Amino acid sequence: MSTRTDSAGTVRGAAIAIFVIFGTNGFIFASWAARIPSVTQTLGLSTGEMGAVLLVGALGSLVSLPLTGSIVDRIGLKATIRFGGSLAITAAAVIAVGLLAHSVWVVTAGMVLFGSGIAFWDVAQNIGGADVEHRLGRTVMPQFHAAFSGGAVLGALLGAALSAARIDLALHLFAIVVVVAVIIVLVPRYFLAHDADESPHEGAAPPEGAAPKGSVLDAWRHPRTVLIGVVVLGATLTEGAGNDWISKGVVDGLGASEAAGAALFAVFVGAMTVARWFGGRIIDRIGRVAALRLSMLSALIGLTTYALASTYLLSAVGAVFWGLGAALAFPMGMSAAADDPRRAAARVSVVSTIGYIAFLAGPPFLGFLGDHLGLRHALLAILVPILVALALAGVTRKEGPAHGAAQ
Repeated sequence: MSTRTDSAGTVRGAAIAIFVIFGTNGFIFASWAARIPSVTQTLGLSTGEMGAVLLVGALGSLVSLPLTGSIVDRIGLKATIRFGGSLAITAAAVIAVGLLAHSVWVVTAGMVLFGSGIAFWDVAQNIGGADVEHRLGRTVMPQFHAAFSGGAVLGALLGAALSAARIDLALHLFAIVVVVAVIIVLVPRYFLAHDADESPHEGAAPPEGAAPKGSVLDAWRHPRTVLIGVVVLGATLTEGAGNDWISKGVVDGLGASEAAGAALFAVFVGAMTVARWFGGRIIDRIGRVAALRLSMLSALIGLTTYALASTYLLSAVGAVFWGLGAALAFPMGMSAAADDPRRAAARVSVVSTIGYIAFLAGPPFLGFLGDHLGLRHALLAILVPILVALALAGVTRKEGPAHGAAQ
């Protein structure tokens, strides 16, 4: 662990910078996602063809995620954030050109770059959040993820507003390029120095007494890291199922209107955002393991209530418990992976990679089950990874000499 000290103002400034980076990431993702119907219409694609384009982008992320830990250790956290952000805005420009040219291939190439850039950005921002958390000595990672959720809400609202105003998506994307370029140049300068940022020379020896960093391959061989990844996989499936299907489930299963389905989605996201904003205090009070178990129990109760509800009001109650339960597991998994700061980059990239599998496999798997069982009943399949995460919650207990007490 680094022996350097930082003033309270420096750490506070870093926390604000990380908060902005998380929020910007969520804003970009949601403002783009809200305009996917415009892309489909502009390119003349079917729903299945658009899904294939999005899958290619997701594969770009999956390839890049395992590399991020090594890149952070080699070039530093600030440079990695800027690298990921640069890829993302280059991708936005490529997609905009592809839309103007009505070229599916150019847009698809842009999606590969976009997925890759966002992957580098995601892992690096979590490593930066863990650095701040270590220096503060209290749990703040959930608040950073609340910033992502808040940024996503703003991005979705902006995307919807621009779509309603018939503002061309290409113009929207070029505007994002300018805004994000400014943010990734200015904001990372306030980050706390990570190990690679601190090293005056490439390959410099670690401080006396410090453990070696270890490679990403070492992290894949570390049982605790892999098991944390399994917990995060369950958390990602729990959150992703809500994001993807909670609205459609009540529309198809209870005959609710599309507006009522959208309102239920807002309830779910709102519950997650509230839990993430205030959850750090709960984690510090009762410990990470107990908080994770409580989260998974809440998700289990909420998902079961939602899936079996006979009325819209009861399904809304389920959505609240589901959202509260889904909120904290992912950020707690990131914190657990980063318990050892010198190995944080490699381990966070491994856990992120395992968790990201849920984004690829979850939606088509649940959609297939939904065709045969009905969507709300199909969502009960998520109870399995919830129970697995509940059983494995103990692996997130803080480790290392600085955290001798079990929490």
